[in-house]
Amino acid sequence: MPLLVKALADALDAMPQFNASLDPASSELVMKKYVHVGVAVDTPGGLLVPVIRDCDRKSAGEIADEIAALSEKARTKGLSMAEMSGGCITLTSLGHIGGTSFTPIVNAPEVAILGVTRARPVAVPDTDGGVMWRQMLPLSLSYDHRVINGADAARFCRFIADRLASEELFA
Repeated sequence: MPLLVKALADALDAMPQFNASLDPASSELVMKKYVHVGVAVDTPGGLLVPVIRDCDRKSAGEIADEIAALSEKARTKGLSMAEMSGGCITLTSLGHIGGTSFTPIVNAPEVAILGVTRARPVAVPDTDGGVMWRQMLPLSLSYDHRVINGADAARFCRFIADRLASEELFA
């Protein structure tokens, strides 16, 4: 999850239309100058979404520690409202449950949510006409069409996939 959060932070920086929200009172688009990623946590009482703040300024290790701490607080009913507000985008994962795809619902007033399931090996053609096995992580992006069009959504997913495949992310 921490590497996904880092990839999302990079994507929000590269494509700022995703780092926005719609003001519910005025319907105005609010462009955000910070990168806060909500991470959905499955708890006995339902899903809660604590927010990892300033992800663009944190290492993957710092993000991992924060996800662990906030997830524990979520499961023990210790999260404050402040810890669940101010997100720019939400990341939700069903990897622990299984399945290959799902349709996540945008966490308003955010304009997008990225869903992932379990990574799995998939046979793909190699350059010599043979087959090789690659690890594939299914991505499912839901977005508000009032702000984001389908082509930009596809580019956003491509950006995230490229970042996850990049050695830079692991440095």
